[in-house]
Amino acid sequence: MATASFNMQSVFAGGLTAGKINTNKLFFAANFPNLKRNYPVGVRCMAEGEPRKDESAPSTSAAQPLSSSSSPPPPPTPPTKPKVSTKFREVLAFSGPAPERINGRLAMVGFVAALAVELSKGENVFAQISDGGVSWFLATTAILTLASLVPLFKGITAESKSKGFMTSDAELWNGRFAMLGLVALAFTEFVKGGTLV
Repeated sequence: MATASFNMQSVFAGGLTAGKINTNKLFFAANFPNLKRNYPVGVRCMAEGEPRKDESAPSTSAAQPLSSSSSPPPPPTPPTKPKVSTKFREVLAFSGPAPERINGRLAMVGFVAALAVELSKGENVFAQISDGGVSWFLATTAILTLASLVPLFKGITAESKSKGFMTSDAELWNGRFAMLGLVALAFTEFVKGGTLV
C-alpha cells in the first residue's frame, strides 16, 4: 500500500519537478508511456465576494488635502444571490432540487398513510396496495409533484422559504427517514407475513 501511495505521489509530482518518475519493481514506467511525460500543472483560483482593491489607482497623499465637497463613499452593495435555474432539465436533474425533495414528500405522506390504514383496518402495506392503493398513490404523486414543481419553475427555492425550526434541511432528512421507514415497514411485514402492529 505504501509503495502504491509513493508511486502515485511521484506520478502527480512529476509535473512539478524536472526529475523522472521514480519506479520500483512493482511499477514499471515503461509499461505506461503516457506517464513518462512531465505535464505542467496550473491552478487558477477565483474568489467570490467583493472585488480586490486596485493598487494601481492613485492614492490620496497627506500633502493633498481632501476637498470638503467630496461625497461619502457609497454603502457596500449586498451580495447577490445566485440565480436559480428554472429549466425543466436542470430542475429534474439527478442532483437538481426536485427529485429528492419530491420523493421525500411522497415518502412522508406514504409512511404516515400506511401506518394509519394499518392501525385502522389491520391491513399490511401489500394488502393496502392491492385494495385500491395504486389509484390513491398515483393521485397523490401527481398532486405533490405539481405542487413541488410550480415554485421551482418560478425560481423560488425551499431554502429561501425555510426559517426557524422547520428548515429545508429538516425536510430533506425527514424525507430520507420516511423513505427508509417505508421500505423497512414493507420488508418487515413481508418477512413477518402480517401487519407490524
